Amino acid sequence: MPQIEHTDYYSNILGISLKIEVTGHYGYPIIMFPTSQGLYTQNHDFHLNGSINWFIEQGKVKLYNIQTIDAWSFYDEKIPPQQRIKNYERYVQFLIQEFIPYIQKLHKVHRVAIAGASFGGYHAANFAFRFPDVISHLFCLSGAFSIRNFMDGYSDDLVYYNCPREFVKNDEAWKYKHMHIVLSTSDQDICRDKNIEIAEILRSKGIDFWYDERKWINHDWPLWRMVFPTFIGTFFS
Repeated sequence: MPQIEHTDYYSNILGISLKIEVTGHYGYPIIMFPTSQGLYTQNHDFHLNGSINWFIEQGKVKLYNIQTIDAWSFYDEKIPPQQRIKNYERYVQFLIQEFIPYIQKLHKVHRVAIAGASFGGYHAANFAFRFPDVISHLFCLSGAFSIRNFMDGYSDDLVYYNCPREFVKNDEAWKYKHMHIVLSTSDQDICRDKNIEIAEILRSKGIDFWYDERKWINHDWPLWRMVFPTFIGTFFS
């Protein structure tokens, strides 16, 4: 079994410590997010990490499963939507200003891979499309590409810049040309239409991507465990 370490990373931007599960001893860094309000150990607990054990044990990849602040941002109905998006933006800034530089230095790389399923896929895709220069691979499994449904009709620039289905349309295509983009879905996936839409946006801009649609399987862990090894094996074997 791969070595697993649980650690804390203190964020000055957020003013809290975030929990991180590090899986593997060596390899290309992949930052991973849980699904909606999931624990930072969720991808391990539901065996998504385990589906790529071979690549981890061979030192091809090293996983950094990181805590999110869903419960203090999009899912906190006790605070106004303006505060929800501000809180989330601070999390995004923690990633780009603090955590990514830490991983870059640790691994002596400029770019990292990023992955997630369902709402974790949103986190991964949103970050990758906002900061493409530091992302080499995006593995978006049944992801979504907008957070308007959490905003109760509220809108500002922060909302726009955290909705890839909106800002990518107006961005310059060259920014994404180096990135390996994987959009994974299935014919019974509740997020299928969202993935078709973002695929059309990328296609219209001449941005290369891999659209993978499976049959007869729902938006759930069995789908994600099935496809993840294929994607990782394609790029890191």
